[in-house]
Parts: sequence; structure tokens; C-alpha cells
Amino acid sequence: MTMNELLPLLLAGIAGLALGGFFFGGLWWTVRKVVSSPRPALWVFGSLLLRMAIALCGFYLVSGGDWQRLLSCLVGFTIARFAVTRLTRGAGDARSGVAKEAGYAP
Repeated sequence: MTMNELLPLLLAGIAGLALGGFFFGGLWWTVRKVVSSPRPALWVFGSLLLRMAIALCGFYLVSGGDWQRLLSCLVGFTIARFAVTRLTRGAGDARSGVAKEAGYAP
């Protein structure tokens, strides 16, 4: 594989990281927003539609009909999932500690 073939795959992976960061970061933001919202179903449904539309359009544009770029983008998207999960694990409010303690209740 030459450098000319590797560069589009690398860029597709970076685009996948960005798409995944937006998708899963948006999911985290939505879950935090839903807790205090008077209309949680609207937030969840609207967020899902927006995040899915952007992610699917992004995958379509990045792939350009090439399965290797699509796969590279998907790998970046998956890596972003783990990164966002790890970064937001302890980023909850004071209730997150209560929820952890509640798991030990008899």
C-alpha cells in the first residue's frame, strides 16, 4: 500500500472520529438534558433524528463509494465511542455518586 492509498483511509478514519465524537457526545448531552426537561421524549427523538442524519450523511460523503474508506470511517467512529464513554464516565453531577451507592443497597 502506497502513501497515496493510505492518506484517504487515514482521513476517513479522522472523519469517523469526528462523526463519532459528535454522535456519542450528542447522546451524552441529550441524556443530561432529558433529566431536567419537561418534554424528555421530544429531546430524545429530536436528538436521535439529528444525530443519525448527520452520521449517515457523513458516512455517505466520506466513503465516496469505496468500502475501504467506509470501513476506516467506521473504525474511527467506534474508537470515538470508547473515547467519549471514557471521558464522560465521571462527568455526571452529584447524583451519579448516589446512583453508584444505590447499586450496593440490599
